[in-house]
Amino acid sequence: MIITGKYPNLRLRRNRKTDWSRRLVQESNLSANDLILPIFIVDGKNKKESIKSMPGIFRYSVDKIPVIIDTAIKHKIPMVALFPYTNSKLKNNLGQESLNENNLVCKAIRSIKKKYKNKIGIMCDVALDPYTSHGHDGILNEGKILNDETIEILIQQSLLQAEMGCDIIAPSDMMDGRVGKIRKALDKNKFQDVQILSYAAKYASSFYGPFRDAVGSKKSLKGDKKTYQMDYNNSLEALREISLDIKEGADMVMVKPGMPYLDIIKLVKENFKIPVFAYQVSGEYSLIKNAIDKKIISENSILETLVGFKRAGASAIVTYFADKIAKSLK
Repeated sequence: MIITGKYPNLRLRRNRKTDWSRRLVQESNLSANDLILPIFIVDGKNKKESIKSMPGIFRYSVDKIPVIIDTAIKHKIPMVALFPYTNSKLKNNLGQESLNENNLVCKAIRSIKKKYKNKIGIMCDVALDPYTSHGHDGILNEGKILNDETIEILIQQSLLQAEMGCDIIAPSDMMDGRVGKIRKALDKNKFQDVQILSYAAKYASSFYGPFRDAVGSKKSLKGDKKTYQMDYNNSLEALREISLDIKEGADMVMVKPGMPYLDIIKLVKENFKIPVFAYQVSGEYSLIKNAIDKKIISENSILETLVGFKRAGASAIVTYFADKIAKSLK
């Protein structure tokens, strides 16, 4: 990069001297269109449960979801992401509750589509961890996650969610080859318009703890997920993962977590001309929220982190701050 001119003829502060001038030369912009709001669902009626590890975030029974959806639509958030807190009695080694048409996610999809039609999009996680007794994303056999056997269940889970009315299927399991097989099954069953958002670069991160608490898999998790989620020491491997998923039919890809992986978002965006989503995960949320509540940092730090995702190249951001930020962006 060649910069012509020098001080005092060149004064970069001139462009920063007023609010209107800063807005004129602003390079990145965040709007409500960039936000995806996660919703945790719990069984029962008229429930709003607090989550200890995620202050300000709650689990809602299906009948209480319209309160959240109304707010999201009002503030022009384009999509919500659904995550279930499954009763431990319904969990087993195979995660078969994921295939129950009356599970929490399916009930929520039907309820939202019946009331709101296509006023807002619905994204559904495709993975088994909310449904397995061992807390893993796939079938566990003698300490090993079975890739191909897991995919067969993920295909059925995807078809069920599509049948219920889910708009975007989001495989977050990190099994090899699942995107292609899910795409083929969706097309074969006339769900060719259902989009696939692949969690293509999902790292084995320490920032997922509060989420696992929120969906009830934290205490049951046996071991770790390092044999299928990515090694956080690697960046070029992410390009291989992304490349494969694009070839298999992914419409969009996800980088997860977000803030510690801004370099990955930028790397993916520069190498593939495809929408790249980022997930500001539960651990990031809790760190920021606790620091704000203790007045260590200001609330403007939320906006600063989200703009950071946009600056890195993210097309959209899954964030637990979505409703709060969308309201302030108005």
